[in-house]
This record gives sequence, structure tokens and C-alpha cells, in this order.
Amino acid sequence: MGTLVTLHLPPGSPIADQPWVITIGSLGDLEDWEPVVCGPYEHAHALALARAVVADDDLMAVVEPLLPLDGVDAIRGEIELARTGEEDFPPQLAREQPGAPPEPAEVRAGWRRIAARLTG
Repeated sequence: MGTLVTLHLPPGSPIADQPWVITIGSLGDLEDWEPVVCGPYEHAHALALARAVVADDDLMAVVEPLLPLDGVDAIRGEIELARTGEEDFPPQLAREQPGAPPEPAEVRAGWRRIAARLTG
């Protein structure tokens, strides 16, 4: 069984509404390949997909929010926050128990909802 790492969010966190990405890589040093990054997904979809992928394989999946930043100043602001170490939600092993992975049609519907939020 692999490992799923994500952020522990307090209930009602607005970060959960952001698009999320999954980075999947080797769990140990025995395999040498570039990690696969996929998404964006809605939070619940990302967790369920990642859990299903690592369930029966020695892989690590990191599920994290994708920050839709709209310019250089916004990106620099996030970099500054990261440099100062003011991280509100440190990564932890996932405590949530995601449900079954979504079907492709559900993922595509999630993409439409993400696009509507980002462009609305």
C-alpha cells in the first residue's frame, strides 16, 4: 500500500474550494522516474482518485491545492508567504477517508465547475 499526503484543513476552509492537483511518484528510492502531476480536480475527487491509485502500489500521492494566481504580484506574494514559513496548513498524512474514485464523467463535471469558479 502506498502513501497519501495532503493538507489538513479545518472545517469550512476556503482552500477546499480551490482546484487541487495530485503528484504521484515512487515511494522509495528503488525506482527512478519523474513524478506524474495531474489535475485540476475538486478536493473530494482529488483525494478519492489519489487514494485509489496508491491503494495497491508502493507509490506516494501528494494532494495539494492549485493556486489560480492572476499575475506576477500575486505569485510573488505567495512566494513571500512561503519564504516566511507562515504556512497555515502543514502537510500531514491524510486523515480523511475518501469515497470511491469518481467516474470520468464526474471528473469532467468537476472541471466545468472549477472553470466556472475561476472565470466567474
